[in-house]
Amino acid sequence: MSISDTTASVDTQRAAGASVRLPYRAKVHFAQVAILVGFLGLWESGVRSALLDPFFFPAPSAIVLRVFEWVQTRELWTDLGITLLETVLSFVIGITAGTVLGVWLGLSKFASDVFQPFIKVFNAIPRVLLAPIFVIWFGIGLASKVALGVMIVLFIAFFNTYQGVREVNPVVLANARLLKASKLALLRHVYLPSATSFILSSLRVSVGMAVLGAVVAEYLGSSYGLGNRIGQAEGVMDATGVFAGLVILSVFVVVLDGLVDRLEKRLLVWRPASHPEHEA
Repeated sequence: MSISDTTASVDTQRAAGASVRLPYRAKVHFAQVAILVGFLGLWESGVRSALLDPFFFPAPSAIVLRVFEWVQTRELWTDLGITLLETVLSFVIGITAGTVLGVWLGLSKFASDVFQPFIKVFNAIPRVLLAPIFVIWFGIGLASKVALGVMIVLFIAFFNTYQGVREVNPVVLANARLLKASKLALLRHVYLPSATSFILSSLRVSVGMAVLGAVVAEYLGSSYGLGNRIGQAEGVMDATGVFAGLVILSVFVVVLDGLVDRLEKRLLVWRPASHPEHEA
């Protein structure tokens, strides 16, 4: 066999191997599914072999069955709708208030120096501990849930916006001032574009925190919502119901996270895209 024939054979084998090689994302998804299936399989086997007490660790099959039963009831969708409403209100109000506050203190050194110690003290308080106070102030209705979610989301949006405004490129700012740009023009064309990436990058964290605020407030005092459903199951020592509620809550958060991720990608179209498929 000649050298040229050998080289062609090697190239053909390489091409064939490349054609059957899985894409990077397919490898990631396959590994994720394998880990999940393996974990659930070990859990199910542990329960069935009496290594795990089903009173504390119900079998995954029992949890899935309970979720399926709940999905067929109208009450679950009512709870989901209420939790979604509380999450959306907390998210929108918290992001708006935090962004406005971050821009204001980022642009005003005097206001920043005045309010800085108060913000540090209030930020040191775990926001979850405010839930009982909000229940006392606003009752067990919608207002107390939204108030807690707003307080959690507000500080995330505030610190990100404040950092984005403070980290504006000094060269761009100096050039804009040399061109005698007004304060409104500086805000619109310099400060806000600098803070936009910081604000949008915090959206995913904020939506998770909004859900946390709503669910915790529902758990402490409410007649509806996913938090109330989990609290009721915990009150009667129904571990299967608690795990089923956590599964539904996890799916709920993942769906919201996916929607925010799509929004972030649309608004940050200028950001260079990564190419994980070229990684090993």
